[in-house]
Amino acid sequence: MGPTPTPPGLPPADQVHLERARVLARAGWGHVHPNPMVGCVLVRDGEVVGEGHHREFGGPHAEVVALEAARSRACGATAFVTLEPCDHHGKTPPCTQALIRAGVRRVVFGALDPGPVSGGGAATLRSAGIEVVGPVWDDATARSENPAFFHAARHDSPWVAVKLAQTLDGFIAEVPGQRSRITGPAAEARSHQLRTGFDALLVGAGTQRADDPLLTVRHAPQGRIPPVRMLLDPRAELPAHAAVLRDAGHIPVHVFTRRDAPEADFERLEAAGARVHRVAFDRRGLSLEAVLSVAWGLGIRSVLCEGGARLASELLRDGTARRLYLWIAPFTLSGPGVPAFPGVGAEVWRRLRPAFAPELHGRDTLLLLDREED
Repeated sequence: MGPTPTPPGLPPADQVHLERARVLARAGWGHVHPNPMVGCVLVRDGEVVGEGHHREFGGPHAEVVALEAARSRACGATAFVTLEPCDHHGKTPPCTQALIRAGVRRVVFGALDPGPVSGGGAATLRSAGIEVVGPVWDDATARSENPAFFHAARHDSPWVAVKLAQTLDGFIAEVPGQRSRITGPAAEARSHQLRTGFDALLVGAGTQRADDPLLTVRHAPQGRIPPVRMLLDPRAELPAHAAVLRDAGHIPVHVFTRRDAPEADFERLEAAGARVHRVAFDRRGLSLEAVLSVAWGLGIRSVLCEGGARLASELLRDGTARRLYLWIAPFTLSGPGVPAFPGVGAEVWRRLRPAFAPELHGRDTLLLLDREED
């Protein structure tokens, strides 16, 4: 991912160190959620004396890791941190107090902590006589670094992202109902690494029938907790031999059906290991609002939708999807094919902005687009 914009008023050296902290923070993807990813760089007299990032949920925060690396050299140093240092006793002590005890003289931070309990660290540091610069980033940049964390501070629903792979001419498959290989192995590995940072993976009935996906992390290092699987199955038609049910006892599978789905199929799915949820249904299909409400109640704070095109398009059209991971493969199908975004108009695309620079993985390009806040 490309560098994060910083205000022109921040000295170039400070920009470099804050950017380094941002790069460090990203190493926490898949290991710290629902906590935020945070990176910290300690600099004294122009020399980096300590670095760290939040490595695992419940473990030391980035500032503490960097302070331990710096030891006595932290006294008089400047701390560059991607997120405002926390000011509360949670699973670990307040980072503000650690910085004060170490004798840090200056703190530059990227984003304000939105938490009503964890926030407010900047004021505590200033009251201790430490020079504080921040927040440096604007709201959009702050959200892009830890989107699910910031979303949960404002909404009582999961943060939703959509991932889809298309050809240059905008198709996701050659024939409806049949799987087509669009991206290559490098893109697949990156996609599996993306999965590790989400609480749940979501697909529609069409994708399940066409791909029979496992929806597990296999081509990347495992994250802290395997994401649960969510399937939209209005008529409760998921077969008992479906791949996703093979390890349902180990990684939960949540199937969402119509309220009037046959009781026998409801019981059949539960006997196969699925956890079945009946939700409202209308002319457009299962109520996505109801599905996400159930997910929130289950403790799911982030959802990655991996298809199909109809479901992805609906999530984008109604504004539910806040991020789009869009893979572009360098070839065409030349029709008729299955279009990637049926019914998604210009007004939707106008609200999507690049969150980071494009990524190249093998032959394929990944675009990361965030939706503007309302």
